[in-house]
Amino acid sequence: MTVAAAQGAAAGAASLVQSVDWLAIAPPALTAVVALTVLVADLFVPERRKPLLGVLSVAGLAAALLLLIPIRAGDRSTFCLTADADVCSYTADHFTLVIQLLVLGGALVTALLSVTELSGPKRLPAGEFWFLLLSSAAGAALLPAARDLATLVVALEVATLPAFALVGLKRGDRLSSEAALKFFLSSVAATAVMLLGVSFVYATTGTLHLTEIATRLDDVPGALETLASAGVALTLVGFAFKAAAAPFHFWVPDTYVGAPLPVAAYLSVVSKAVGFSGLILVTVIAFPSHSDVWGPVVAVLAALTMTVGNVAALRQSATRAWSAVRLLAWSSVAQAGYLLVPIAAAAYAGTDQIGSTVAYALMYAVVNLGAFAVAALVARTKPLNRLADYRGLASERPLVALAMGFFLLCLAGLPPGVVGLFAKVTVFSSAVDAGLGWLAVVMSVNVVIALYYYLQWTAVLFRAPETAREEASEAGPTPPAAGPAPRPAGPLAGRPAPAPILVAIGLTTAMGIALSGAPQLVLRFAAESLF
Repeated sequence: MTVAAAQGAAAGAASLVQSVDWLAIAPPALTAVVALTVLVADLFVPERRKPLLGVLSVAGLAAALLLLIPIRAGDRSTFCLTADADVCSYTADHFTLVIQLLVLGGALVTALLSVTELSGPKRLPAGEFWFLLLSSAAGAALLPAARDLATLVVALEVATLPAFALVGLKRGDRLSSEAALKFFLSSVAATAVMLLGVSFVYATTGTLHLTEIATRLDDVPGALETLASAGVALTLVGFAFKAAAAPFHFWVPDTYVGAPLPVAAYLSVVSKAVGFSGLILVTVIAFPSHSDVWGPVVAVLAALTMTVGNVAALRQSATRAWSAVRLLAWSSVAQAGYLLVPIAAAAYAGTDQIGSTVAYALMYAVVNLGAFAVAALVARTKPLNRLADYRGLASERPLVALAMGFFLLCLAGLPPGVVGLFAKVTVFSSAVDAGLGWLAVVMSVNVVIALYYYLQWTAVLFRAPETAREEASEAGPTPPAAGPAPRPAGPLAGRPAPAPILVAIGLTTAMGIALSGAPQLVLRFAAESLF
């Protein structure tokens, strides 16, 4: 080989080597490193010191959140094509940072709620739990930064596969095993359909990068137009499943009931954030030229999802086992319908509408995690977690009851939950601005329906506690007992509340109050996340 040829080969090899922006990828990378550290440490840490794994996990998630501060300006990209530096696979823009804040913050609150689940006679295996939670959080934090379909699919599966195991981690529990199996089978089917759609898109465009797909879909040959439209529609299915959009919602109630309660809280917020961020990326960045395909589809999904969720939540009986968790599950389905409205509006009125979805997602994450934190507290003494079990909470722990009432009013969109009202108004406005008057009417009707069951649960919190005699009467008629009537007992039965759960309730309450004090900042912050 001549000297000139050798120099040319060396130059060509050098051109294939690209620098990595380690700061941009630091939040998901650190989360993944801590997950591997916990997995290895679990082999050597004695049983009595297993709580240290939880401390390490919480510290790792907190550190990952802090790493968002130095990259808060956004506009950082890495893993770009050597031939075109503007086409990248990882972009840490404002949208990415907001969703990573939501995901990592939600995982941190979940970790606080999980500490009590890892102690006691029926405790979960600590090493496996923390490894699975951190692995799923790392995939969820990676997904909003993905800018090609391959990275999107990998991040989606990294976020989802550990969640299957988390749901079924209660060994020997039939409900847990059944929930994990149902979650797994339905998710695998949705992923298969999504991969079929991705293959159709790749066949018609010859690329997986989102920005390149958007350019090439504008000029698809007529013979491939049907294939391209089918690919767009099928790709949406996987993300619609993660977002719990009807008719892909059927896994939600049974999965939430069978999973450990902190895992249900994690799925209700982080899994939903993964689904919506993926849905936004593929629709707004990759498929804007096919908005006439996905716009009407997402609008119909929004109407169907909010209606199915609210009607099912309305039918929950106060004395049915796990009715509180089921109501929160169906409520999360209904909230997913509201979150879909601005995405549908973006097909008709531009990407400015996406800010409403991001703002609503931030509000929903805070108050829903708070509601699950209170549910985890009540479940310590009332394992069936019925709505009736919350009766008398105000007389035993008034601050916790006030916090729960605040969370429910935020979800309903009523004062003093100003942030919930503000979020619903912005979503409603996005539908009106896009000319989707029929969808705004459907949303209005559903908001009224939701008021009933949210206010009904709120009223239960401040009723007098049930007596032991009243509780026994629910199981059937009993002969009258002599002597004085039993003293009423609150839902917590006087037991001390674990500090981590109280910290989670306090954090979410403080954030909810802060957001209600300045709701316009939420929308402004979300609007900055646009692409």
